[in-house]
Amino acid sequence: MKIILAYISGEADRSDPYISLLPSGLCYLHAVLREAGYDSLLANLSGWSLPVIKEQLSSLQADIIGISQWTHNRHASLEVARLARQLNPNSIIILGGGHATFRYHEMLAEDSPVDIVVVGEGEETLRELTERITQGGDWRDVPGIAFRDGARVVLTEQRMPQRTLDTLPFPARYLDHSIGVDLELQPEFVLTARGCPSACSFCSSPGFWGRRVRFRSPADIVDEILYIRDRFGLIYFSLRDDTFTADRTRAIEFCRLMITRRAAVLWNCQSRVTTLDEEVLTWMKRAGCECVQIGIESGSPRILAQLDKSIHPWQVEQTAALVRKVGISLSVYLISDVPGETEDDIRMTVELVRRIKPDDGYVSPLVYYPGTRLFEQAVANGLVRPGIFEETPDTALHAAGKPGGAAHRIMGAFAAGTGKGSERRFRQQKALLGYCATTNVLAGEWYRQSGSIDAAEREFREITEREPDNPWGWLLVGELHTERGEKRKAAECYRRVLALVPNHGAALRALDTKKAGP
Repeated sequence: MKIILAYISGEADRSDPYISLLPSGLCYLHAVLREAGYDSLLANLSGWSLPVIKEQLSSLQADIIGISQWTHNRHASLEVARLARQLNPNSIIILGGGHATFRYHEMLAEDSPVDIVVVGEGEETLRELTERITQGGDWRDVPGIAFRDGARVVLTEQRMPQRTLDTLPFPARYLDHSIGVDLELQPEFVLTARGCPSACSFCSSPGFWGRRVRFRSPADIVDEILYIRDRFGLIYFSLRDDTFTADRTRAIEFCRLMITRRAAVLWNCQSRVTTLDEEVLTWMKRAGCECVQIGIESGSPRILAQLDKSIHPWQVEQTAALVRKVGISLSVYLISDVPGETEDDIRMTVELVRRIKPDDGYVSPLVYYPGTRLFEQAVANGLVRPGIFEETPDTALHAAGKPGGAAHRIMGAFAAGTGKGSERRFRQQKALLGYCATTNVLAGEWYRQSGSIDAAEREFREITEREPDNPWGWLLVGELHTERGEKRKAAECYRRVLALVPNHGAALRALDTKKAGP
Protein backbone atom coordinates (compact mmCIF):
# COMPACT_ATOMS: atom_id res chain seq x y z
CA MET A 1 0.00 0.00 0.00
CA LYS A 2 1.44 3.34 -1.12
CA ILE A 3 0.97 6.38 1.14
CA ILE A 4 1.77 10.02 0.38
CA LEU A 5 1.91 12.62 3.16
CA ALA A 6 1.83 15.98 1.42
CA TYR A 7 2.13 19.65 2.23
CA ILE A 8 1.77 22.74 0.08
CA SER A 9 2.36 26.24 1.40
CA GLY A 10 0.10 28.04 -1.05
CA GLU A 11 2.88 30.46 -1.94
CA ALA A 12 4.38 30.65 -5.43
CA ASP A 13 7.93 30.05 -4.17
CA ARG A 14 9.81 28.85 -1.10
CA SER A 15 11.35 32.16 -0.06
CA ASP A 16 9.93 31.95 3.49
CA PRO A 17 11.26 28.73 5.10
CA TYR A 18 8.83 28.97 8.01
CA ILE A 19 5.98 28.55 5.53
CA SER A 20 7.54 26.38 2.85
CA LEU A 21 9.17 23.79 5.12
CA LEU A 22 7.13 20.77 6.10
CA PRO A 23 5.26 21.01 9.39
CA SER A 24 7.12 18.95 12.00
CA GLY A 25 3.95 17.04 12.81
CA LEU A 26 3.76 15.68 9.26
CA CYS A 27 7.33 14.41 9.58
CA TYR A 28 6.37 12.61 12.81
CA LEU A 29 3.42 10.94 11.07
CA HIS A 30 5.70 9.79 8.28
CA ALA A 31 8.23 8.37 10.75
CA VAL A 32 5.54 6.46 12.63
CA LEU A 33 4.22 4.90 9.42
CA ARG A 34 7.70 3.99 8.15
CA GLU A 35 8.59 2.49 11.53
CA ALA A 36 5.42 0.40 11.36
CA GLY A 37 6.54 -0.96 7.99
CA TYR A 38 4.30 1.07 5.66
CA ASP A 39 5.47 2.53 2.34
CA SER A 40 5.07 6.21 3.20
CA LEU A 41 6.52 9.07 1.16
CA LEU A 42 6.82 12.70 2.28
CA ALA A 43 6.00 15.21 -0.45
CA ASN A 44 6.64 18.94 -0.17
CA LEU A 45 4.70 20.43 -3.08
CA SER A 46 5.38 24.04 -2.08
CA GLY A 47 6.37 26.26 -5.00
CA TRP A 48 5.75 23.55 -7.58
CA SER A 49 3.78 24.29 -10.72
CA LEU A 50 0.44 22.61 -11.29
CA PRO A 51 1.77 20.38 -14.12
CA VAL A 52 4.58 19.12 -11.88
CA ILE A 53 2.16 18.35 -9.03
CA LYS A 54 -0.12 16.51 -11.46
CA GLU A 55 2.80 14.50 -12.79
CA GLN A 56 3.90 13.46 -9.31
CA LEU A 57 0.42 12.50 -8.11
CA SER A 58 -0.26 10.56 -11.31
CA SER A 59 3.01 8.65 -11.26
CA LEU A 60 2.89 7.76 -7.56
CA GLN A 61 -0.70 6.40 -7.64
CA ALA A 62 -1.01 6.37 -3.85
CA ASP A 63 -3.68 4.38 -2.03
CA ILE A 64 -3.77 6.87 0.84
CA ILE A 65 -3.08 10.59 0.42
CA GLY A 66 -2.68 12.58 3.63
CA ILE A 67 -2.56 16.37 3.38
CA SER A 68 -1.44 18.78 6.10
CA GLN A 69 -3.82 21.73 6.43
CA TRP A 70 -3.27 24.96 8.32
CA THR A 71 -5.12 28.23 8.07
CA HIS A 72 -2.64 29.89 5.71
CA ASN A 73 -2.78 26.97 3.24
CA ARG A 74 -6.41 25.94 3.74
CA HIS A 75 -7.42 26.69 0.14
CA ALA A 76 -4.24 25.34 -1.44
CA SER A 77 -4.51 22.08 0.51
CA LEU A 78 -8.09 21.56 -0.66
CA GLU A 79 -7.02 22.21 -4.24
CA VAL A 80 -4.43 19.45 -3.89
CA ALA A 81 -7.14 17.18 -2.47
CA ARG A 82 -9.41 17.91 -5.46
CA LEU A 83 -6.57 17.28 -7.87
CA ALA A 84 -5.70 14.03 -6.11
CA ARG A 85 -9.32 12.92 -6.33
CA GLN A 86 -9.38 13.56 -10.08
CA LEU A 87 -6.10 11.74 -10.71
CA ASN A 88 -6.56 8.96 -8.16
CA PRO A 89 -10.33 8.42 -7.81
CA ASN A 90 -9.92 5.29 -5.69
CA SER A 91 -7.51 6.80 -3.18
CA ILE A 92 -8.54 7.59 0.37
CA ILE A 93 -7.86 11.28 1.03
CA ILE A 94 -7.18 12.37 4.59
CA LEU A 95 -6.77 15.88 5.99
CA GLY A 96 -5.02 16.67 9.26
CA GLY A 97 -3.42 19.61 11.01
CA GLY A 98 -4.50 22.64 12.98
CA HIS A 99 -7.06 24.07 10.57
CA ALA A 100 -8.61 20.73 9.63
CA THR A 101 -8.96 19.80 13.30
CA PHE A 102 -11.10 22.84 14.14
CA ARG A 103 -12.97 23.00 10.80
CA TYR A 104 -13.52 19.30 10.18
CA HIS A 105 -17.25 19.80 9.55
CA GLU A 106 -16.58 22.35 6.81
CA MET A 107 -13.79 20.22 5.32
CA LEU A 108 -16.28 17.37 4.95
CA ALA A 109 -18.94 19.34 3.08
CA GLU A 110 -21.04 17.34 0.62
CA ASP A 111 -18.91 18.31 -2.38
CA SER A 112 -15.59 17.80 -0.56
CA PRO A 113 -12.92 15.51 -2.02
CA VAL A 114 -11.87 14.62 1.52
CA ASP A 115 -12.82 11.23 2.97
CA ILE A 116 -11.46 11.54 6.52
CA VAL A 117 -10.20 14.28 8.84
CA VAL A 118 -7.77 13.32 11.59
CA VAL A 119 -8.72 15.45 14.60
CA GLY A 120 -5.89 16.58 16.86
CA GLU A 121 -2.73 14.59 17.52
CA GLY A 122 -2.40 12.19 14.64
CA GLU A 123 0.32 9.56 15.05
CA GLU A 124 -1.65 6.74 16.60
CA THR A 125 -4.82 7.66 14.72
CA LEU A 126 -3.14 7.55 11.31
CA ARG A 127 -1.28 4.34 12.14
CA GLU A 128 -4.52 2.63 13.16
CA LEU A 129 -6.36 4.00 10.12
CA THR A 130 -3.64 2.71 7.81
CA GLU A 131 -3.73 -0.71 9.47
CA ARG A 132 -7.52 -0.97 9.06
CA ILE A 133 -7.45 0.21 5.44
CA THR A 134 -4.58 -2.14 4.56
CA GLN A 135 -6.43 -5.09 6.04
CA GLY A 136 -9.67 -4.14 4.31
CA GLY A 137 -11.43 -3.61 7.63
CA ASP A 138 -13.97 -1.03 8.77
CA TRP A 139 -12.17 2.14 9.88
CA ARG A 140 -15.24 4.16 10.88
CA ASP A 141 -14.87 3.48 14.61
CA VAL A 142 -11.20 4.55 14.80
CA PRO A 143 -10.94 7.15 17.59
CA GLY A 144 -9.89 10.67 16.65
CA ILE A 145 -11.40 11.03 13.18
CA ALA A 146 -14.33 12.69 11.43
CA PHE A 147 -15.96 11.55 8.19
CA ARG A 148 -19.12 12.05 6.17
CA ASP A 149 -21.82 9.39 6.37
CA GLY A 150 -24.57 10.33 3.94
CA ALA A 151 -26.09 13.63 5.00
CA ARG A 152 -24.25 13.88 8.32
CA VAL A 153 -20.69 14.33 9.53
CA VAL A 154 -19.61 11.80 12.16
CA LEU A 155 -17.02 12.57 14.82
CA THR A 156 -15.70 9.47 16.58
CA GLU A 157 -14.62 9.36 20.20
CA GLN A 158 -11.68 11.52 21.19
CA ARG A 159 -8.23 9.96 20.86
CA MET A 160 -6.27 10.05 24.10
CA PRO A 161 -2.98 11.95 23.76
CA GLN A 162 0.29 10.07 23.33
CA ARG A 163 1.43 9.29 26.87
CA THR A 164 5.18 9.12 26.36
CA LEU A 165 6.70 11.27 23.63
CA ASP A 166 10.03 9.47 23.95
CA THR A 167 8.50 6.43 22.24
CA LEU A 168 7.99 8.36 19.01
CA PRO A 169 10.66 7.80 16.33
CA PHE A 170 12.95 10.64 15.29
CA PRO A 171 11.45 12.20 12.12
CA ALA A 172 14.94 12.70 10.68
CA ARG A 173 15.48 8.93 10.43
CA TYR A 174 13.03 8.76 7.53
CA LEU A 175 13.37 12.13 5.79
CA ASP A 176 15.24 10.57 2.88
CA HIS A 177 11.98 8.81 1.87
CA SER A 178 10.70 12.05 0.38
CA ILE A 179 10.37 14.35 -2.62
CA GLY A 180 10.79 18.11 -2.54
CA VAL A 181 12.24 18.12 0.99
CA ASP A 182 15.29 20.23 1.88
CA LEU A 183 17.43 17.71 3.75
CA GLU A 184 19.81 20.37 5.04
CA LEU A 185 17.17 22.70 6.46
CA GLN A 186 14.21 20.47 7.42
CA PRO A 187 16.04 18.51 10.19
CA GLU A 188 17.10 21.78 11.88
CA PHE A 189 13.66 22.12 13.50
CA VAL A 190 13.18 19.95 16.58
CA LEU A 191 10.16 19.60 18.89
CA THR A 192 10.85 18.73 22.52
CA ALA A 193 7.34 19.08 24.00
CA ARG A 194 3.67 19.37 23.09
CA GLY A 195 1.32 21.92 24.54
CA CYS A 196 1.67 25.32 26.15
CA PRO A 197 0.93 26.36 29.75
CA SER A 198 -0.37 29.74 28.57
CA ALA A 199 -3.86 30.55 27.35
CA CYS A 200 -3.49 33.49 24.95
CA SER A 201 -6.79 34.27 23.27
CA PHE A 202 -5.27 34.44 19.76
CA CYS A 203 -3.51 31.04 19.88
CA SER A 204 -5.04 27.65 19.05
CA SER A 205 -2.33 25.57 20.77
CA PRO A 206 -4.35 24.99 23.99
CA GLY A 207 -7.30 23.80 21.91
CA PHE A 208 -5.17 21.45 19.82
CA TRP A 209 -2.79 20.01 22.43
CA GLY A 210 -4.55 20.90 25.68
CA ARG A 211 -3.17 23.04 28.51
CA ARG A 212 -1.12 20.22 30.04
CA VAL A 213 2.35 20.20 28.56
CA ARG A 214 3.88 16.83 27.71
CA PHE A 215 7.66 16.76 27.65
CA ARG A 216 10.29 14.63 26.00
CA SER A 217 13.16 13.63 28.27
CA PRO A 218 16.41 15.62 27.98
CA ALA A 219 18.33 12.46 27.01
CA ASP A 220 15.93 11.72 24.13
CA ILE A 221 16.24 15.27 22.79
CA VAL A 222 20.04 15.20 22.90
CA ASP A 223 20.03 11.78 21.22
CA GLU A 224 18.00 13.27 18.37
CA ILE A 225 20.24 16.32 17.99
CA LEU A 226 23.37 14.16 17.89
CA TYR A 227 21.74 11.82 15.37
CA ILE A 228 20.88 14.75 13.08
CA ARG A 229 24.34 16.26 13.49
CA ASP A 230 25.99 12.98 12.48
CA ARG A 231 23.52 11.95 9.77
CA PHE A 232 22.85 15.30 8.08
CA GLY A 233 25.84 17.37 9.20
CA LEU A 234 23.81 20.07 10.95
CA ILE A 235 25.44 22.13 13.69
CA TYR A 236 22.61 24.62 14.16
CA PHE A 237 19.15 23.77 15.53
CA SER A 238 15.86 25.49 16.26
CA LEU A 239 13.77 24.13 19.14
CA ARG A 240 10.22 24.96 18.17
CA ASP A 241 8.25 24.28 21.35
CA ASP A 242 5.75 26.97 22.33
CA THR A 243 7.70 27.46 25.58
CA PHE A 244 10.96 25.50 25.74
CA THR A 245 11.64 26.54 29.36
CA ALA A 246 8.17 25.66 30.67
CA ASP A 247 9.86 23.01 32.86
CA ARG A 248 12.90 24.73 34.36
CA THR A 249 14.49 21.54 35.71
CA ARG A 250 14.18 19.78 32.37
CA ALA A 251 15.69 22.75 30.52
CA ILE A 252 18.74 22.78 32.79
CA GLU A 253 19.20 19.00 32.53
CA PHE A 254 19.01 19.25 28.74
CA CYS A 255 21.73 21.91 28.77
CA ARG A 256 23.88 19.85 31.12
CA LEU A 257 23.66 16.85 28.79
CA MET A 258 24.44 18.98 25.73
CA ILE A 259 27.64 20.08 27.48
CA THR A 260 28.73 16.72 28.90
CA ARG A 261 28.02 14.89 25.63
CA ARG A 262 29.98 17.48 23.64
CA ALA A 263 27.21 18.30 21.20
CA ALA A 264 29.08 21.47 20.17
CA VAL A 265 26.14 22.94 18.24
CA LEU A 266 24.35 26.27 18.35
CA TRP A 267 20.60 26.58 18.76
CA ASN A 268 17.68 28.89 19.39
CA CYS A 269 14.37 28.41 21.17
CA GLN A 270 11.07 30.07 21.99
CA SER A 271 10.27 30.97 25.58
CA ARG A 272 8.17 33.22 27.80
CA VAL A 273 9.18 36.10 30.02
CA THR A 274 7.85 34.35 33.13
CA THR A 275 9.89 31.15 32.61
CA LEU A 276 13.40 32.59 32.30
CA ASP A 277 15.89 33.51 35.01
CA GLU A 278 19.63 34.12 35.09
CA GLU A 279 20.57 30.56 36.04
CA VAL A 280 18.52 29.00 33.24
CA LEU A 281 19.84 31.53 30.72
CA THR A 282 23.42 30.85 31.81
CA TRP A 283 22.99 27.11 31.31
CA MET A 284 21.39 27.76 27.91
CA LYS A 285 24.26 30.01 26.78
CA ARG A 286 26.90 27.50 27.86
CA ALA A 287 25.02 24.74 26.02
CA GLY A 288 25.02 26.68 22.74
CA CYS A 289 21.84 28.78 22.82
CA GLU A 290 22.61 31.90 20.81
CA CYS A 291 19.09 33.33 20.50
CA VAL A 292 15.87 33.21 22.51
CA GLN A 293 12.56 34.27 20.96
CA ILE A 294 9.89 35.72 23.22
CA GLY A 295 6.33 36.78 22.50
CA ILE A 296 5.83 40.15 24.17
CA GLU A 297 3.01 41.20 21.79
CA SER A 298 2.49 44.75 23.15
CA GLY A 299 3.82 47.38 25.51
CA SER A 300 0.31 48.32 26.58
CA PRO A 301 -1.01 46.61 29.74
CA ARG A 302 -4.53 47.06 28.39
CA ILE A 303 -3.79 45.28 25.11
CA LEU A 304 -1.88 42.52 26.92
CA ALA A 305 -4.93 41.92 29.12
CA GLN A 306 -7.19 41.96 26.05
CA LEU A 307 -5.02 39.23 24.48
CA ASP A 308 -4.96 37.20 27.73
CA LYS A 309 -1.14 37.25 27.76
CA SER A 310 -0.92 37.20 31.58
CA ILE A 311 2.30 39.21 31.52
CA HIS A 312 3.18 42.85 32.27
CA PRO A 313 5.62 45.21 30.52
CA TRP A 314 7.85 45.36 33.61
CA GLN A 315 8.33 41.58 33.36
CA VAL A 316 9.35 41.98 29.73
CA GLU A 317 11.95 44.58 30.69
CA GLN A 318 13.25 42.45 33.56
CA THR A 319 13.66 39.35 31.40
CA ALA A 320 15.14 41.27 28.47
CA ALA A 321 17.77 42.72 30.82
CA LEU A 322 18.71 39.21 31.99
CA VAL A 323 18.96 37.93 28.41
CA ARG A 324 21.23 40.83 27.50
CA LYS A 325 23.32 40.38 30.65
CA VAL A 326 24.03 36.71 29.90
CA GLY A 327 24.65 37.54 26.25
CA ILE A 328 22.02 35.63 24.31
CA SER A 329 20.50 37.40 21.32
CA LEU A 330 16.95 38.53 21.98
CA SER A 331 14.27 38.22 19.31
CA VAL A 332 10.73 39.37 20.07
CA TYR A 333 7.31 38.80 18.56
CA LEU A 334 4.77 41.62 18.61
CA ILE A 335 1.17 41.95 17.50
CA SER A 336 -0.23 45.07 15.86
CA ASP A 337 -3.64 46.19 14.66
CA VAL A 338 -5.56 44.86 17.64
CA PRO A 339 -9.20 46.00 17.54
CA GLY A 340 -9.56 49.04 19.78
CA GLU A 341 -5.82 49.75 19.80
CA THR A 342 -5.18 53.47 20.38
CA GLU A 343 -2.31 55.83 19.67
CA ASP A 344 -1.30 55.52 23.32
CA ASP A 345 -1.16 51.73 23.03
CA ILE A 346 1.08 51.94 19.97
CA ARG A 347 3.29 54.55 21.64
CA MET A 348 3.76 52.31 24.70
CA THR A 349 4.78 49.42 22.45
CA VAL A 350 7.29 51.55 20.56
CA GLU A 351 8.76 52.83 23.82
CA LEU A 352 9.02 49.32 25.27
CA VAL A 353 10.90 48.08 22.20
CA ARG A 354 13.32 50.99 22.48
CA ARG A 355 13.92 50.26 26.16
CA ILE A 356 14.55 46.52 25.86
CA LYS A 357 16.72 46.87 22.71
CA PRO A 358 16.02 43.49 21.07
CA ASP A 359 18.45 42.19 18.48
CA ASP A 360 15.59 41.63 16.05
CA GLY A 361 11.89 41.01 16.01
CA TYR A 362 8.71 40.38 14.07
CA VAL A 363 5.51 42.41 14.00
CA SER A 364 2.34 40.78 12.73
CA PRO A 365 -1.21 42.13 12.57
CA LEU A 366 -3.65 40.23 14.79
CA VAL A 367 -5.38 37.50 12.79
CA TYR A 368 -8.14 35.03 13.43
CA TYR A 369 -7.50 31.30 13.70
CA PRO A 370 -10.14 28.62 14.24
CA GLY A 371 -10.03 27.04 17.66
CA THR A 372 -9.14 30.31 19.42
CA ARG A 373 -11.18 32.27 21.93
CA LEU A 374 -10.50 35.37 19.84
CA PHE A 375 -12.36 33.92 16.87
CA GLU A 376 -15.13 32.35 18.94
CA GLN A 377 -15.80 35.66 20.72
CA ALA A 378 -15.79 37.55 17.42
CA VAL A 379 -18.40 35.18 16.01
CA ALA A 380 -20.50 35.40 19.19
CA ASN A 381 -20.38 39.21 19.06
CA GLY A 382 -21.32 39.31 15.38
CA LEU A 383 -17.97 40.75 14.29
CA VAL A 384 -17.27 38.00 11.75
CA ARG A 385 -19.33 35.35 10.01
CA PRO A 386 -18.92 31.75 11.20
CA GLY A 387 -17.97 30.63 7.68
CA ILE A 388 -15.42 33.35 7.00
CA PHE A 389 -12.52 30.91 6.56
CA GLU A 390 -14.30 29.16 3.71
CA GLU A 391 -15.75 32.34 2.19
CA THR A 392 -12.61 34.48 2.17
CA PRO A 393 -9.72 33.74 -0.21
CA ASP A 394 -7.17 35.67 1.87
CA THR A 395 -4.55 33.50 3.57
CA ALA A 396 -4.70 35.70 6.71
CA LEU A 397 -7.92 37.07 8.20
CA HIS A 398 -7.07 40.27 10.05
CA ALA A 399 -9.05 41.01 13.18
CA ALA A 400 -9.05 44.77 12.57
CA GLY A 401 -9.78 44.57 8.87
CA LYS A 402 -7.10 45.99 6.60
CA PRO A 403 -3.91 46.56 8.65
CA GLY A 404 -2.88 50.16 9.20
CA GLY A 405 0.57 51.63 9.72
CA ALA A 406 1.10 50.42 13.30
CA ALA A 407 3.34 47.52 12.29
CA HIS A 408 5.69 49.81 10.35
CA ARG A 409 5.89 52.26 13.24
CA ILE A 410 6.75 49.48 15.69
CA MET A 411 9.34 48.03 13.31
CA GLY A 412 10.96 51.45 13.20
CA ALA A 413 11.69 51.11 16.91
CA PHE A 414 13.89 48.08 16.21
CA ALA A 415 16.21 50.14 14.03
CA ALA A 416 16.37 52.88 16.65
CA GLY A 417 16.92 50.61 19.64
CA THR A 418 18.81 47.58 18.40
CA GLY A 419 20.72 45.74 21.10
CA LYS A 420 23.31 44.17 18.83
CA GLY A 421 26.74 43.78 20.38
CA SER A 422 29.52 46.07 21.44
CA GLU A 423 33.02 45.43 22.74
CA ARG A 424 31.90 46.48 26.20
CA ARG A 425 28.93 44.13 26.11
CA PHE A 426 31.10 41.15 25.16
CA ARG A 427 33.70 41.99 27.83
CA GLN A 428 30.94 42.00 30.43
CA GLN A 429 29.67 38.63 29.25
CA LYS A 430 33.13 37.11 29.48
CA ALA A 431 33.60 38.53 32.96
CA LEU A 432 30.30 36.93 33.99
CA LEU A 433 30.64 33.52 32.30
CA GLY A 434 34.34 33.13 31.66
CA TYR A 435 35.16 31.35 28.41
CA CYS A 436 32.05 30.30 26.46
CA ALA A 437 32.18 29.31 22.79
CA THR A 438 28.76 30.86 22.18
CA THR A 439 30.08 34.25 23.31
CA ASN A 440 33.07 33.90 21.00
CA VAL A 441 30.84 33.09 18.03
CA LEU A 442 28.55 36.06 18.66
CA ALA A 443 31.45 38.44 19.39
CA GLY A 444 33.41 37.24 16.37
CA GLU A 445 30.43 37.68 14.07
CA TRP A 446 29.89 41.20 15.45
CA TYR A 447 33.54 42.10 14.81
CA ARG A 448 33.31 40.53 11.36
CA GLN A 449 30.26 42.59 10.43
CA SER A 450 31.96 45.70 11.85
CA GLY A 451 34.98 45.16 9.64
CA SER A 452 37.38 44.18 12.47
CA ILE A 453 38.52 40.94 10.85
CA ASP A 454 41.59 40.44 13.06
CA ALA A 455 39.46 40.75 16.19
CA ALA A 456 36.94 38.29 14.71
CA GLU A 457 39.71 35.80 14.01
CA ARG A 458 40.98 36.02 17.61
CA GLU A 459 37.50 35.13 18.87
CA PHE A 460 37.12 32.18 16.49
CA ARG A 461 40.67 30.89 17.02
CA GLU A 462 40.16 30.80 20.77
CA ILE A 463 37.41 28.22 20.17
CA THR A 464 39.80 26.03 18.13
CA GLU A 465 42.44 26.28 20.86
CA ARG A 466 40.19 25.65 23.85
CA GLU A 467 37.77 23.25 22.14
CA PRO A 468 39.45 21.63 19.14
CA ASP A 469 36.45 19.26 18.89
CA ASN A 470 34.03 22.18 18.32
CA PRO A 471 33.35 22.52 14.57
CA TRP A 472 32.19 26.12 14.88
CA GLY A 473 35.67 27.48 15.53
CA TRP A 474 37.17 25.75 12.49
CA LEU A 475 34.22 26.64 10.26
CA LEU A 476 34.32 30.34 11.08
CA VAL A 477 38.10 30.61 10.79
CA GLY A 478 37.80 28.80 7.45
CA GLU A 479 35.26 31.34 6.26
CA LEU A 480 37.62 34.20 7.17
CA HIS A 481 40.42 32.55 5.20
CA THR A 482 38.03 32.14 2.26
CA GLU A 483 37.13 35.82 2.37
CA ARG A 484 40.84 36.69 2.29
CA GLY A 485 41.48 34.37 -0.64
CA GLU A 486 43.69 32.07 1.49
CA LYS A 487 42.59 28.84 -0.14
CA ARG A 488 45.05 26.42 1.46
CA LYS A 489 44.36 27.64 4.98
CA ALA A 490 40.61 27.64 4.37
CA ALA A 491 40.71 24.08 3.01
CA GLU A 492 42.59 22.86 6.09
CA CYS A 493 39.94 24.40 8.36
CA TYR A 494 37.11 22.80 6.37
CA ARG A 495 38.86 19.44 6.59
CA ARG A 496 38.97 19.87 10.38
CA VAL A 497 35.22 20.53 10.34
CA LEU A 498 34.60 17.36 8.34
CA ALA A 499 36.78 15.32 10.67
CA LEU A 500 34.29 16.27 13.40
CA VAL A 501 31.07 16.40 11.35
CA PRO A 502 31.63 14.34 8.17
CA ASN A 503 28.35 15.36 6.51
CA HIS A 504 28.57 19.11 7.08
CA GLY A 505 27.15 20.51 3.86
CA ALA A 506 28.89 23.91 3.72
CA ALA A 507 32.34 22.40 4.40
CA LEU A 508 31.81 19.69 1.79
CA ARG A 509 30.76 22.25 -0.81
CA ALA A 510 33.67 24.52 0.07
CA LEU A 511 36.21 21.74 -0.47
CA ASP A 512 34.48 20.65 -3.65
CA THR A 513 34.70 24.10 -5.22
CA LYS A 514 38.11 25.21 -3.89
CA LYS A 515 41.51 24.48 -5.31
CA ALA A 516 44.44 25.05 -3.01
CA GLY A 517 46.40 28.19 -3.84
CA PRO A 518 50.14 28.67 -3.64
